[in-house]
Amino acid sequence: MLSWPSLRSVQSLMTMDPLVLLTDVDRATDSLVRTASDLDPTVISQPSLLPGWTVGHVLTHVARNADAYTRLLTGARTGSPAEGYAPGQRGADIEAGATRPLREQIADIRESHERFADAGAAMPAEAWTVHLDFLKAPAAVVPWARLREVEVHHVDLALSYTPADWSDAFAQRLLKELVTGLDGPAMVLRPFGLEHALTIGDAADPPVIGGPTKSIAAWLSGRGDGADLTVSPDGQLPAPGRWK
Repeated sequence: MLSWPSLRSVQSLMTMDPLVLLTDVDRATDSLVRTASDLDPTVISQPSLLPGWTVGHVLTHVARNADAYTRLLTGARTGSPAEGYAPGQRGADIEAGATRPLREQIADIRESHERFADAGAAMPAEAWTVHLDFLKAPAAVVPWARLREVEVHHVDLALSYTPADWSDAFAQRLLKELVTGLDGPAMVLRPFGLEHALTIGDAADPPVIGGPTKSIAAWLSGRGDGADLTVSPDGQLPAPGRWK
Protein backbone atom coordinates (compact mmCIF):
# COMPACT_ATOMS: atom_id res chain seq x y z
CA MET A 1 0.00 0.00 0.00
CA LEU A 2 1.24 3.49 -0.76
CA SER A 3 1.82 5.72 2.25
CA TRP A 4 1.51 9.47 2.64
CA PRO A 5 4.31 11.82 3.71
CA SER A 6 4.54 13.60 7.00
CA LEU A 7 2.08 16.46 7.08
CA ARG A 8 4.95 18.83 7.78
CA SER A 9 4.95 19.32 4.00
CA VAL A 10 1.35 20.54 4.16
CA GLN A 11 1.79 23.25 6.75
CA SER A 12 2.43 25.85 4.04
CA LEU A 13 -1.05 25.06 2.69
CA MET A 14 -2.81 25.69 5.95
CA THR A 15 -4.05 29.13 5.08
CA MET A 16 -7.15 27.04 4.38
CA ASP A 17 -9.95 27.42 6.93
CA PRO A 18 -10.34 24.04 8.72
CA LEU A 19 -14.08 24.64 9.10
CA VAL A 20 -14.45 25.07 5.33
CA LEU A 21 -12.49 21.88 4.79
CA LEU A 22 -14.75 20.03 7.22
CA THR A 23 -17.63 20.87 4.87
CA ASP A 24 -15.58 19.51 1.97
CA VAL A 25 -15.05 16.30 3.96
CA ASP A 26 -18.83 16.01 4.39
CA ARG A 27 -19.36 16.23 0.64
CA ALA A 28 -16.52 13.85 -0.20
CA THR A 29 -17.78 11.25 2.28
CA ASP A 30 -21.33 11.49 0.93
CA SER A 31 -19.94 10.92 -2.56
CA LEU A 32 -17.94 7.86 -1.51
CA VAL A 33 -20.97 6.39 0.29
CA ARG A 34 -23.11 6.91 -2.82
CA THR A 35 -20.54 5.04 -4.91
CA ALA A 36 -20.41 2.15 -2.44
CA SER A 37 -24.20 2.00 -2.02
CA ASP A 38 -24.69 1.25 -5.72
CA LEU A 39 -22.37 -1.75 -5.71
CA ASP A 40 -23.01 -5.47 -5.82
CA PRO A 41 -22.22 -6.86 -2.34
CA THR A 42 -19.59 -9.20 -3.81
CA VAL A 43 -17.39 -6.21 -4.67
CA ILE A 44 -15.92 -6.36 -1.16
CA SER A 45 -13.52 -9.10 -2.22
CA GLN A 46 -12.46 -7.48 -5.50
CA PRO A 47 -8.94 -6.02 -5.83
CA SER A 48 -8.54 -2.29 -5.31
CA LEU A 49 -5.85 -0.11 -6.87
CA LEU A 50 -3.68 -0.63 -3.78
CA PRO A 51 -1.42 -3.69 -3.96
CA GLY A 52 -2.66 -6.44 -1.66
CA TRP A 53 -5.82 -4.61 -0.69
CA THR A 54 -9.38 -5.47 -1.66
CA VAL A 55 -12.25 -2.99 -1.86
CA GLY A 56 -13.12 -4.14 1.65
CA HIS A 57 -9.67 -3.18 2.91
CA VAL A 58 -10.01 0.31 1.46
CA LEU A 59 -13.51 0.87 2.87
CA THR A 60 -12.45 -0.33 6.30
CA HIS A 61 -9.38 1.92 6.23
CA VAL A 62 -11.53 4.94 5.36
CA ALA A 63 -13.68 4.29 8.44
CA ARG A 64 -10.80 3.59 10.84
CA ASN A 65 -8.90 6.64 9.56
CA ALA A 66 -11.89 8.81 10.53
CA ASP A 67 -11.72 7.36 14.04
CA ALA A 68 -7.96 8.04 14.21
CA TYR A 69 -8.48 11.70 13.31
CA THR A 70 -11.38 11.92 15.76
CA ARG A 71 -9.00 10.83 18.51
CA LEU A 72 -6.49 13.48 17.46
CA LEU A 73 -9.06 16.28 17.40
CA THR A 74 -10.48 15.21 20.75
CA GLY A 75 -7.00 15.20 22.25
CA ALA A 76 -6.28 18.67 20.87
CA ARG A 77 -9.53 20.00 22.31
CA THR A 78 -9.22 18.41 25.75
CA GLY A 79 -5.48 18.81 26.20
CA SER A 80 -4.96 15.06 26.54
CA PRO A 81 -2.10 13.72 24.38
CA ALA A 82 -3.51 11.43 21.71
CA GLU A 83 -2.20 9.15 19.00
CA GLY A 84 -4.09 8.26 15.86
CA TYR A 85 -3.45 4.55 16.37
CA ALA A 86 -1.96 2.41 19.10
CA PRO A 87 1.07 0.34 18.00
CA GLY A 88 -0.10 -2.30 15.53
CA GLN A 89 -3.71 -1.12 15.67
CA ARG A 90 -3.98 0.30 12.16
CA GLY A 91 -3.12 -2.87 10.26
CA ALA A 92 -4.95 -5.16 12.66
CA ASP A 93 -8.17 -3.14 12.46
CA ILE A 94 -8.08 -3.06 8.66
CA GLU A 95 -7.55 -6.81 8.37
CA ALA A 96 -10.25 -7.51 10.94
CA GLY A 97 -12.85 -5.43 9.10
CA ALA A 98 -12.01 -6.02 5.45
CA THR A 99 -14.32 -8.99 4.86
CA ARG A 100 -17.43 -7.55 6.50
CA PRO A 101 -20.60 -7.30 4.37
CA LEU A 102 -20.90 -4.20 2.20
CA ARG A 103 -23.92 -2.90 4.11
CA GLU A 104 -21.97 -3.04 7.37
CA GLN A 105 -18.99 -1.29 5.76
CA ILE A 106 -21.17 1.57 4.50
CA ALA A 107 -22.83 2.02 7.88
CA ASP A 108 -19.40 2.05 9.51
CA ILE A 109 -18.17 4.82 7.20
CA ARG A 110 -21.28 6.91 7.90
CA GLU A 111 -21.03 6.47 11.66
CA SER A 112 -17.28 7.09 11.85
CA HIS A 113 -17.71 10.22 9.74
CA GLU A 114 -20.40 11.50 12.09
CA ARG A 115 -18.01 11.05 15.02
CA PHE A 116 -15.30 12.91 13.11
CA ALA A 117 -17.66 15.73 12.11
CA ASP A 118 -18.84 16.10 15.71
CA ALA A 119 -15.24 16.27 16.92
CA GLY A 120 -14.46 18.96 14.35
CA ALA A 121 -17.53 21.01 15.23
CA ALA A 122 -16.57 20.92 18.91
CA MET A 123 -13.11 22.44 18.32
CA PRO A 124 -12.64 25.95 19.75
CA ALA A 125 -10.41 28.26 17.71
CA GLU A 126 -7.37 27.83 19.95
CA ALA A 127 -7.50 24.03 19.73
CA TRP A 128 -6.70 24.12 16.01
CA THR A 129 -3.22 25.45 16.88
CA VAL A 130 -2.34 22.53 19.18
CA HIS A 131 0.65 20.58 17.89
CA LEU A 132 -0.01 16.90 17.18
CA ASP A 133 3.01 14.66 17.56
CA PHE A 134 1.32 11.95 15.50
CA LEU A 135 1.14 14.24 12.44
CA LYS A 136 4.09 16.48 13.33
CA ALA A 137 1.80 19.40 12.57
CA PRO A 138 -0.94 21.52 14.19
CA ALA A 139 -4.48 20.19 14.52
CA ALA A 140 -5.53 22.57 11.73
CA VAL A 141 -4.09 20.12 9.18
CA VAL A 142 -6.49 17.33 10.20
CA PRO A 143 -9.45 18.37 7.99
CA TRP A 144 -7.16 18.52 4.94
CA ALA A 145 -5.60 15.18 5.84
CA ARG A 146 -9.03 13.59 6.15
CA LEU A 147 -10.24 15.11 2.89
CA ARG A 148 -7.18 13.76 1.13
CA GLU A 149 -7.78 10.28 2.54
CA VAL A 150 -11.41 10.19 1.44
CA GLU A 151 -10.85 11.62 -2.05
CA VAL A 152 -7.79 9.55 -2.94
CA HIS A 153 -9.08 6.30 -1.48
CA HIS A 154 -12.37 6.83 -3.31
CA VAL A 155 -10.28 6.53 -6.47
CA ASP A 156 -8.49 3.50 -5.00
CA LEU A 157 -11.76 1.57 -4.94
CA ALA A 158 -11.19 1.14 -8.71
CA LEU A 159 -14.85 1.69 -9.42
CA SER A 160 -16.63 4.62 -11.11
CA TYR A 161 -14.78 7.44 -9.34
CA THR A 162 -11.54 8.68 -10.92
CA PRO A 163 -9.17 11.65 -10.49
CA ALA A 164 -11.22 13.45 -13.16
CA ASP A 165 -13.96 13.67 -10.51
CA TRP A 166 -11.74 15.58 -8.07
CA SER A 167 -12.56 19.25 -7.69
CA ASP A 168 -10.08 21.73 -9.14
CA ALA A 169 -9.37 23.09 -5.66
CA PHE A 170 -8.62 19.64 -4.27
CA ALA A 171 -6.35 18.73 -7.18
CA GLN A 172 -4.38 21.95 -6.81
CA ARG A 173 -3.91 21.45 -3.07
CA LEU A 174 -2.92 17.82 -3.55
CA LEU A 175 -0.45 18.74 -6.28
CA LYS A 176 1.23 21.37 -4.10
CA GLU A 177 1.58 18.82 -1.32
CA LEU A 178 3.04 16.28 -3.72
CA VAL A 179 5.61 18.78 -4.97
CA THR A 180 6.87 19.42 -1.43
CA GLY A 181 6.73 15.77 -0.40
CA LEU A 182 8.38 13.97 -3.32
CA ASP A 183 12.07 13.21 -3.62
CA GLY A 184 13.32 13.41 -7.25
CA PRO A 185 13.72 12.95 -10.09
CA ALA A 186 13.98 16.64 -10.89
CA MET A 187 11.23 18.07 -13.09
CA VAL A 188 9.26 21.23 -13.71
CA LEU A 189 5.47 20.98 -13.70
CA ARG A 190 3.31 23.35 -15.72
CA PRO A 191 -0.31 22.50 -14.87
CA PHE A 192 -2.97 24.14 -17.00
CA GLY A 193 -4.58 27.05 -15.19
CA LEU A 194 -1.76 27.67 -12.72
CA GLU A 195 0.20 30.85 -13.28
CA HIS A 196 3.50 29.62 -11.85
CA ALA A 197 5.42 26.45 -12.60
CA LEU A 198 6.11 23.98 -9.78
CA THR A 199 9.56 22.46 -9.35
CA ILE A 200 10.62 19.10 -7.93
CA GLY A 201 14.30 18.54 -7.22
CA ASP A 202 17.27 20.51 -8.48
CA ALA A 203 18.82 20.00 -11.91
CA ALA A 204 20.26 22.21 -14.65
CA ASP A 205 17.80 21.28 -17.39
CA PRO A 206 14.95 19.23 -15.93
CA PRO A 207 12.15 17.97 -18.17
CA VAL A 208 9.02 20.10 -18.24
CA ILE A 209 5.76 18.22 -17.68
CA GLY A 210 2.56 19.86 -18.85
CA GLY A 211 -1.10 18.93 -18.70
CA PRO A 212 -4.29 19.18 -16.65
CA THR A 213 -3.76 19.71 -12.93
CA LYS A 214 -5.87 16.67 -12.06
CA SER A 215 -3.85 14.47 -14.40
CA ILE A 216 -0.51 15.62 -13.00
CA ALA A 217 -1.70 15.13 -9.41
CA ALA A 218 -3.05 11.67 -10.27
CA TRP A 219 0.21 10.67 -11.98
CA LEU A 220 2.46 11.88 -9.15
CA SER A 221 0.28 10.16 -6.53
CA GLY A 222 0.27 6.85 -8.39
CA ARG A 223 -3.40 7.15 -9.40
CA GLY A 224 -2.91 7.85 -13.10
CA ASP A 225 -0.63 6.84 -15.97
CA GLY A 226 -0.02 10.36 -17.24
CA ALA A 227 -1.15 9.43 -20.76
CA ASP A 228 -2.47 12.94 -21.42
CA LEU A 229 0.64 14.73 -20.17
CA THR A 230 3.37 16.25 -22.33
CA VAL A 231 7.14 16.17 -21.83
CA SER A 232 9.58 18.80 -23.08
CA PRO A 233 12.03 18.06 -24.56
CA ASP A 234 10.24 15.16 -26.19
CA GLY A 235 10.65 11.89 -24.37
CA GLN A 236 9.11 9.56 -21.84
CA LEU A 237 7.66 10.73 -18.56
CA PRO A 238 10.15 10.35 -15.72
CA ALA A 239 9.20 7.90 -13.01
CA PRO A 240 7.68 9.84 -10.10
CA GLY A 241 9.81 9.86 -6.99
CA ARG A 242 8.95 8.38 -3.62
CA TRP A 243 7.57 10.23 -0.64
CA LYS A 244 10.18 11.75 1.66
